[in-house]
Amino acid sequence: MFTDSHAFSGFSANDVPACRDFYANKLGLDVSEANGLLTISLSGGGKVIVYPKPNHEPATFTVLNFPVPDIDAAVDRLIAAGITMERYEGLDQDGRGIARAGGPLIAWFKDPAGNILSVLQV
Repeated sequence: MFTDSHAFSGFSANDVPACRDFYANKLGLDVSEANGLLTISLSGGGKVIVYPKPNHEPATFTVLNFPVPDIDAAVDRLIAAGITMERYEGLDQDGRGIARAGGPLIAWFKDPAGNILSVLQV
């Protein structure tokens, strides 16, 4: 039914300007803004919409994953950009926040609206 549709994902934020700065300047992504909405262009042609929501509550799960070939290098770049890696009780994470057991190597961080993002090694 939707084989010709260019689907996209979206999530809310309570501070769109801060998110624009974060995604464009800290993560280095192509970000455009129109009608109060951000469009984040991802590698491979995907797009994500970030829309304002005054009563925004961040999801308790990962809303956006960034596959990377070298998670250690990716985490080093995130930390150098001033981004704090998240820690979750019950997960075996190393000193930099990378979970190295039970699945792909993965580390989490948040955008200014508290949305959970990850880098995972592929």
